[in-house]
Amino acid sequence: EGELAPHTQQWDEQQHFPVNIIKKSGELGFLGMYCPEQWGGLNLSRLDTSLILEELAIGCTTTAAYISIHNMATWMLCRWGKQALCEQWAFKLTQGEALASYCLTEPNSGSDAAAMKTTARLDGEEYVLNGSKAFISGAGATDLLIVMARTGETISAFAVPANLGGIDYGANEKKMGWKSQPTRTISFEDVRIPANYLLGEEGEGFKFAMMGLDGGRVNIATCSIGAAQKAVNLTSQYMHERSQFNRNLSDFQALQFRLADMVTELVAARHMVHLAATKLDENHTDKTTFCAMAKRYATDAGVAICDQAIQLHGGYGYLHDYHVEQLYRDARVHQILEGTNEIMRMIIARRVLNPDLAVIQ
Repeated sequence: EGELAPHTQQWDEQQHFPVNIIKKSGELGFLGMYCPEQWGGLNLSRLDTSLILEELAIGCTTTAAYISIHNMATWMLCRWGKQALCEQWAFKLTQGEALASYCLTEPNSGSDAAAMKTTARLDGEEYVLNGSKAFISGAGATDLLIVMARTGETISAFAVPANLGGIDYGANEKKMGWKSQPTRTISFEDVRIPANYLLGEEGEGFKFAMMGLDGGRVNIATCSIGAAQKAVNLTSQYMHERSQFNRNLSDFQALQFRLADMVTELVAARHMVHLAATKLDENHTDKTTFCAMAKRYATDAGVAICDQAIQLHGGYGYLHDYHVEQLYRDARVHQILEGTNEIMRMIIARRVLNPDLAVIQ
């Protein structure tokens, strides 16, 4: 309410990335929520993290979404980075001295991450990185990149300082929403990184990426819940004000029913996200399936609720001053990133149709 909500519309209008505010959140631990205390994190559960992210998303959905991405990238470094690498970067990232971007998607391999073409070739004590990444949140304004690249027939993960020679950043994409965080293509041309900047071992990168995405899907679903809650709050306030002048009670009752459905869907989505977060905390065998279900349901519900909020505001809902149109624009991309909702359906269906596994409970 103090740092995000008063500025979110201005940041959207000016396409301003509030780096200072984001770094300030590191003082509260919000940039390393589920990172280990050893590296300056809070070591919170994914459920606790979800509770925090929802409140941040009510203040500014776009900023909360970036914070969730930074947390995922930072967690990957803290979990699989070598001692010297963590000593150099972990505290900076968890405390807000530096920011991170997550680099998986490529221009020609969106949903099919395994088809990536970016390569990393070992040359003595260094890896040489070549290729490109697309739709990278924070690119050009962050300090460390967590990059997935092909090492021979396998995929590996690397920590890459964002200012190395050979790294080129494209123009800030002109987007429908998420205007207050930059999104750019990154090109790597013979970028040389120390061999000990490899996360884990060669060939483990795809596994790391998928583990990161489980949590990322819960996080982005949570941001959808925050946007939807803000939309409900604004709509309830608007309808209360308008009801004083509405003489047709039957028409107003019809609007009340719509609001009731919005809140019902919101609560259902919230509980599904919390369930998925709990499955992740418990390392449940079906955690990936639950994360996919929560991401699919909550992001779809978030967009639908924001859409209804615009409708219930009438013509005013289409105006920037009333904020609900921004909530819709910012929530819409959540159905696409961290794996499209079509991919979520594929993950769920494969699990349901697997004859060797028990029924999902």
